[in-house]
Amino acid sequence: MRIEIMDTTLRDGEQTQGVSFSPVEKLHMATLLLRELKVDRLEVASARVSRGEYEAASKIAEWARKNNMLDKIEVLGFVDGEASLDWIENAGIRVINLLCKGSRRHLEKQLRKTAEEHLYDIKYVISKAVEREMTVNLYFEDWSNGMINSESYVYFMLDNLKDEPVTRFMLPDTLGILNPDQTSDFCRRLVVKYPSLHFDFHAHNDYDLAAANVFAALKAGVKGVHTTVNGLGERAGNAALSSVIAIIKDHTEYEAGVDESAITGVSNVVESYSGIRIPVNKPVIGENVFTQTSGIHADGDNKDNLYFNSLLPERFGRKRKYALGKMSGKATIKKNLEEFGLELDPESLTKVTMRVIELGDKKENVTTEDLPFIIADVLGTERINYRVFIRNYSLSLSYGLRPFASVKIEIDGALYEETSSGDGQYDAFMKAIRKIYDNKGREFPVLTDYIVTIPPGGKTDALVETVISWSYGNMKFRTKGLDADQTESAIKATEKMLNIIENKDGRSKVNTIIEATNEL
Repeated sequence: MRIEIMDTTLRDGEQTQGVSFSPVEKLHMATLLLRELKVDRLEVASARVSRGEYEAASKIAEWARKNNMLDKIEVLGFVDGEASLDWIENAGIRVINLLCKGSRRHLEKQLRKTAEEHLYDIKYVISKAVEREMTVNLYFEDWSNGMINSESYVYFMLDNLKDEPVTRFMLPDTLGILNPDQTSDFCRRLVVKYPSLHFDFHAHNDYDLAAANVFAALKAGVKGVHTTVNGLGERAGNAALSSVIAIIKDHTEYEAGVDESAITGVSNVVESYSGIRIPVNKPVIGENVFTQTSGIHADGDNKDNLYFNSLLPERFGRKRKYALGKMSGKATIKKNLEEFGLELDPESLTKVTMRVIELGDKKENVTTEDLPFIIADVLGTERINYRVFIRNYSLSLSYGLRPFASVKIEIDGALYEETSSGDGQYDAFMKAIRKIYDNKGREFPVLTDYIVTIPPGGKTDALVETVISWSYGNMKFRTKGLDADQTESAIKATEKMLNIIENKDGRSKVNTIIEATNEL
């Protein structure tokens, strides 16, 4: 059986505290979710919220219509006569996800109506939607509490709505209170009692059980599940699309039409637009989840991939990595040197391994890109030098004026100097460096991410670690700098980047090190 995936990043995901997507951002994400990830359905807005919400819904509807995907676009609507229907229809959308009350407590305390009165209002909206040739899905808000405290009310609503022209009945764990046993039990009761109905399950993650509850709902027989990219959503968020897709593929007999190889790219776009960073240990999409830290793990992988599981990083457009630090062994260093296609002799490998462990003991963050510099430090001679040096720079910041930078760098013994203004001191510095490379007719890396880490404690002289991610041709790498001044730490990271690309384009620094070591 194929499971329907309805993604609600653009509606429920936007209810994350501090997140607000622009219409252009929503349109871009909608195109990625439908065209690249290939989700089955997309909830893009709540009716009657704001002018920006209406503009976004209209833009998405226009794009979807041109690409024969309009039936995949859905909007949350309310039991408000024809007000929501007017809003949705005027935006050019044909599917309403009608929000009804799924628990007696919500009904009586919030609406202050009887079940019969609420039922009458729901049927009125359904009839008007059908007149407009719109598709109707029903949300039973607070359904989980409804099953726990007022199960007869849930059955009353379903008994009286099961023969209405409703395409899907959607079961939200609105407050994220369920555990997998409850989810399985409650969903199975409805699937057995109403076998002709299509049920969706909508999880929230308040107890960190959203993915587990989705799995339980699927095993109980629901036909659709709701997700958000990166698990965005109100409070603790929703079930993460990445986790749900992996669970369906690896732990059920069902199928989903989502292209899992596109998950990482879409997750990164949503991270950028939302401003909510993906936790490094987030399953499937977190930066560290395909990184082995223990040296014994690297040794086992060298011998027979002993620490691999079904979640191969290549499925999601990623690569396995081996972390460098105090737990590193020789096998870890060897795995990282494979990135450069190199080997060290046993004595040199031992020396480099000990230096990496020493740095890890000092809580320093060691990356694969640091290895050439560590090797140069441990094994190098006077013949091994950086090819690029930032010799001088002057940065100015004045109130009411654009920041300004004057930079002099040395590349293979030749000096180059440029000046530039920018939106900040580091931006001005980078624009000056870029001018030098443009004048040399050289390609320059693209900065793809910039992370600043300051230790807690509030000290103004605390050391700042800046880690910058770069893209250069087919190569993606990170460099870091450490300094009490944030801009200077970024400049140190940039100097490392310049040496990496010079050595990539010329003779490899690591090759030079190996050759020099072999001559000793």
